[in-house]
Order: sequence, then C-alpha cells, then structure tokens
Amino acid sequence: MSNEATPAAQPSTGTQQAPGNIASFIDHTLLKPEASEAEILKVCAEAAEYRFKSVCVNPVWVKTVKKALKGSGVLTCSVVGFPLGATPTDVKTFEARGAVLDGADEVDMVINIAAARAGDKGALVEDITAVAEAVHASDAILKVIIETALLDDAQKVLACEAAVEAGADFVKTSTGFNGGGATVEDIALMRRTVGPDLGVKASGGVRSLADAQAMIAAGATRIGASSGIAIVKGEQGSSGY
Repeated sequence: MSNEATPAAQPSTGTQQAPGNIASFIDHTLLKPEASEAEILKVCAEAAEYRFKSVCVNPVWVKTVKKALKGSGVLTCSVVGFPLGATPTDVKTFEARGAVLDGADEVDMVINIAAARAGDKGALVEDITAVAEAVHASDAILKVIIETALLDDAQKVLACEAAVEAGADFVKTSTGFNGGGATVEDIALMRRTVGPDLGVKASGGVRSLADAQAMIAAGATRIGASSGIAIVKGEQGSSGY
C-alpha cells in the first residue's frame, strides 16, 4: 500500500526491510500533551534533516506537521484512542477518519486493553477492523498498539492475532504512557505471532543505537522514539516518549 508518490516516502511493514540506515526505521515522536507548536515544528525540522521515517504527534497537530513536512519525504503519523484505548470503537473510528483527512499517512491506535486481558478476541477484531477500514479508505497505514506492559504473553499473542485478522499493517508494543516499554522478548514474540509480512513497531524506552539495533535484530521494522537524534548519533537519549 502506498501513501506517497516518491519512493522515499513509501510506508514499509515486513521484515524485507534491512537495517542499513537506522533513521529510516524511526518515527520521531512528540506525544506529550503540553507540547507547544514551536516544539512540534522543531521535531519536524529534525525529522527532515535526519530523514526519519515519520513524525508522530497527537491529532491536534496533524495539519501543522503535514504542512511542515511537505516535500521532505517524511510521513505524518498520528494516534487514536491514545493513550488508554478505552474509548468506544465508533469514537476511535471518527478520530481516525479525522486524522487521515487532516493529512496523516499513518495512524497508531490503542486496542481495548480490557478486552485483551479478558481474552475477548472478537471484541478486539471488531474494534481494530472498524479503525482499519477508516484508515485504509484513505490509503493510510494502521499500526495497532497492544500495550505489552499490561498483558501477559498469552494476551499479547491474542492481541497480535486479532490485529492480523482485522487487517492491520503493524503491531506496536507500547504507548510509552502506561508503564514499561518495548523489550527484545516482546518484539520476538510479536514477530513470531504475526509472521514475516506484518510490521512490528518497538516503542517506549528505545533511547540508544544499541537499543534500536537489538529491537531490529529481534524483528522490529519500525522504532518509535523521542530520542531519534541520539539514536542515529550513537548517543544515549533521555527518558520520555
């Protein structure tokens, strides 16, 4: 699925992507609720300079980011049902539709975490499918945040299976807001569950080049991080997301 005209802006999902340029794996992220317009524009300028894959922001900033990134080849990413996932499906769908209409090339949605913990795969599939249909109608990409820190391994597998069944493009570890983030073990489990063709995004706590490389080796094809510059420079980033 393509959502940009130039090859540099093509969204990627599965394991066919090789870790040659670490910047091309990174969703440069600023999701703090207090983020200012100046901070958002700074992140956009950094993403264009370092050639990150996308800039990921809250929905209120999508139009600003899309305009700032025009012509850069960097994608615009937003979040839905974030960070709790505890909104009704029709609300998530409305939010997703608005994000893509505002210019989002990619949408990262949070699942119904309670449904995953209860083992209710049907509810998960229904929730994800509705959002996927709204996102794909605009040729955008859907990533599904399963919030691994709140699930046991069986629940993680269930959530990943639901994402595959619902037609998602990626599964993603974490919001970064609910305790704990990506681990190599979780990435490996998610990759085994979804197979070779779906994207796997590691997010939350990836703050160094070594962290990012470990996630990629375990099967990640995207890295969500607020420390993207430190990662590409081989430095240690600060905490946060």
